[in-house]
Amino acid sequence: MNRLRVNCGPVLGVTVLWLSTRALMLWLLAHDSVPVLGGGSVAREVWRLYFQWYGVLAHGSFPTHDTLWQYPPGAGAVLLAPGLLPGLTYFQAFVVLTLAVDALVTVALVRAGGLPGRSLRGAGLWTGGLPLLLHLPLARYDVQVTALAVLSLLTLGRSPRASGVFGALGALVKVWPALVLLGTPRGRATRGAWGWAAAAGAASFGVLAVRFEHPLSFLREQGGRGVQIESLGGTALNLARHAGWSGRARYQYGAVELAGPHVDAVATASLGLTAVAFALLVLWRVRARHWSEATPFDAALCAVLLFTVTSRVISPQYMIWLVGLAAVCLTSRHTSQRPVATLILAATTLSTVVFPMHYREVVDGTWTGCLLMLARNGLLAGAAVLSFVRLWRSTRPDEKTVQTTEPRPDSDRLPDRTLSLS
Repeated sequence: MNRLRVNCGPVLGVTVLWLSTRALMLWLLAHDSVPVLGGGSVAREVWRLYFQWYGVLAHGSFPTHDTLWQYPPGAGAVLLAPGLLPGLTYFQAFVVLTLAVDALVTVALVRAGGLPGRSLRGAGLWTGGLPLLLHLPLARYDVQVTALAVLSLLTLGRSPRASGVFGALGALVKVWPALVLLGTPRGRATRGAWGWAAAAGAASFGVLAVRFEHPLSFLREQGGRGVQIESLGGTALNLARHAGWSGRARYQYGAVELAGPHVDAVATASLGLTAVAFALLVLWRVRARHWSEATPFDAALCAVLLFTVTSRVISPQYMIWLVGLAAVCLTSRHTSQRPVATLILAATTLSTVVFPMHYREVVDGTWTGCLLMLARNGLLAGAAVLSFVRLWRSTRPDEKTVQTTEPRPDSDRLPDRTLSLS
């Protein structure tokens, strides 16, 4: 049985860092009305939009004919949760719960990093990386979604079934956590994780469908989304404005999107690239020959990165997902994604410079706004390519490498070392 490695110094450092940075994030949230912090636009998402949806959900129905409701039914449970805390406003309860989940993620990463052969760098990256987004993480429910993905990955080695359940619950809240199960080792681990994910997902959806009306109302609005100004396609179109493109930015479907000639073609190209990304991931899965303890973590980060950069939408809160998955990777000393994590931190910092600090310039399509988006999205694209290349190489070892712990078809355990004869 694995035992935690007792090392109070680094754990104390993570604790102090968490307390100090979260206090700063709360202070920034309290001063959200300052123009450089967004002029109130960050916190408004919770006290106006989320609270409005809470009222609809409390009456037993998902929002219908609401272009802003684009989320799977599991999101309803997250948005109803603040109502369980008495004596607080909806906004206050939401922030308290978000901080509690943030602390849970930190504890899980510390615990994982304290196991033999593991590292506390993951806990440090999450604790220090999340505040790079200023107060935004406290006013979005992406921390809760990321927590389910993190728990899914960290429980995989001990219980593939629990991993599948966490992944399914995450996918019911926001679809992307389904990708974290891509790298499960072949054999019993995959069957357990994927089978329990399917069962838990179906059962949870059934409960929500019985409890609430219109559980699939989000599909209509999700399908109608266009090209968000912060996506790779949006960056290309924004640059095209300086070359005479006649399109313009407008607010629709809860985001600033670009409208005009060729936008549909760009959206179609984005969907095509997403299909290519999925095909590459399937090819990797088929051709992979070696799994280490880090392979499921690395594959999850790579998959979410590829789907993020090819998406029609790259909202700033998406960086929360990537920081969380990068943190999981860094809990293992065998990860191939260390340089990718560095690029993600750089992209996260630039995301904050874009929103909320200089978002007006991005919307107006100024050279400053265009160059900021080009730099941020360039880092993300570079991280995605590097992530896939390093994942591919890490699971296709050199012929001189003998796999001493190649997983048996029915093995639940993840191999953790190889022996090189070179």
